[in-house]
Amino acid sequence: MRNSLGRLERTLGQTESIIAEIRPEQATLPTPCPQWTVRDIVEHIVGADLRNFTAVAQGETIDWGAPPEPLGDDWVRQFRAGAHGLLATWGRPDAPAGRADQQIAELAVHGWDLTTATGVDVGLDEEIAEHALAWSQGMLRPQYRGPDKAVGREVPAPADAPA
Repeated sequence: MRNSLGRLERTLGQTESIIAEIRPEQATLPTPCPQWTVRDIVEHIVGADLRNFTAVAQGETIDWGAPPEPLGDDWVRQFRAGAHGLLATWGRPDAPAGRADQQIAELAVHGWDLTTATGVDVGLDEEIAEHALAWSQGMLRPQYRGPDKAVGREVPAPADAPA
């Protein structure tokens, strides 16, 4: 768990750096997530993912379909507060093992979505990307993907593309 916690902390730091670089006029840009704008993804991360990830770390059952909490004007402050709470919860000795890898993958993918949509260049962490890709390839089997699922179909990438 310690290795996953350190990796999660780095992923959260990377995500915060990306959100900090988004300019207000970029909020309505389209993203690689069909029908989601930059603002929609940030709201999903800040208002749903961090809330749900913290609840998972506390051993609670989650309603993954619950709407995100509203996004205010200071996206970075809201993200930082949620990230701090998540790390504090995972750092407790009674935190359940095992779910941090899913959280790393979710944040890494949405970080890529945001950098692709906005052109923000924070130097994505290659080791985080490789870890997220390996987890995703092992867990997101074809039966979990599709237009009626939370995750779309896998998009082929060139053989020489980085993670």
